[in-house]
Amino acid sequence: MATVRRGAHIQKFAKTTKGSGIHAKNTKPTFAKKSRYKGKKNPDGTLPAVAAIVPVAQRNAKKDFALVKTNKVTKSNSNYKGTKPPRPIFVKTPKLPSTLAPGLERLEKTLAHMGIASRREAKDLITTGQVKVNGKVIKEPGYGIKFGKDVIDVQGEALQGKETVLVYKPRGLETNKTTEGTKDLHDYFPKLKHLAPIGRLDKDSEGLIIMSNDGSLARALTQENSHVAKTYEVTVRENVTDEALRKMSTGIMLDKIKTKPAETKRLSRTSFSIVLHEGRKHQIRRMCDVCHLNVEELLRTKIGHLSIGSMKPGAMRNLIIDDVEKLKG
Repeated sequence: MATVRRGAHIQKFAKTTKGSGIHAKNTKPTFAKKSRYKGKKNPDGTLPAVAAIVPVAQRNAKKDFALVKTNKVTKSNSNYKGTKPPRPIFVKTPKLPSTLAPGLERLEKTLAHMGIASRREAKDLITTGQVKVNGKVIKEPGYGIKFGKDVIDVQGEALQGKETVLVYKPRGLETNKTTEGTKDLHDYFPKLKHLAPIGRLDKDSEGLIIMSNDGSLARALTQENSHVAKTYEVTVRENVTDEALRKMSTGIMLDKIKTKPAETKRLSRTSFSIVLHEGRKHQIRRMCDVCHLNVEELLRTKIGHLSIGSMKPGAMRNLIIDDVEKLKG
């Protein structure tokens, strides 16, 4: 028998043979609450080594616990690194190379670019036999045409398509005629009289200039916030100093307005390249004048992604639709 003091009197208890606690006759057991573990226990009544108590989450500042096996990681563990359901695999379809010859454009794409219809509507017009190319009915939307040369008829009406040409303006030639007796681009390129120059180069400068009848392209290239950069190579009489390049790259006050930042790079002792993001009248010559540099040669070598490459003064080439769309942004 064992005696336990409870309250103000002494009660006698009989030690039972089951379990490790002490039971009083006709009373509630006094040992700790049973474990939540429902699996098999060891012969001595202890929990197996593969079980443990681990925290699940903490919500409303209260810790919640769950009983999991230590040799099996579950989502209730904060450091869960188990296998997740496999993600769906998306295979990117490779872009097939164009089967058109270089310089040709798809007929439906040309009609959409000209503003006749959307790509889907243009496709319907072609497949229903309402489009002719050089007098021949074409029902294949992917039919290749030479933009600016092939004659396209839609529903019996000939189309005056938009045309864009990149030309190399020689030195001594004006962009637009200002006085009698001088020559401009239309005099030098008589076949392009139906096209208007976009932008300008002064008479003593040479290089690339775009001529087009596309009004949206002209707005994209000449608007104040145009994203199309223009690159120039400048040859001066004096030595190009680091201070002069720094001034031109950070901005110079012209007519009480500071020029936008530009990228400059020395090419030789007396030459440098500059990339402008705006087009102000005689801008490079005036910037050089502020830096005490006298310009001897000025060549525009790039307009956006279009480069002068191996073009010679007086050369020209038609731009394809992709080139025009890149310039429009």
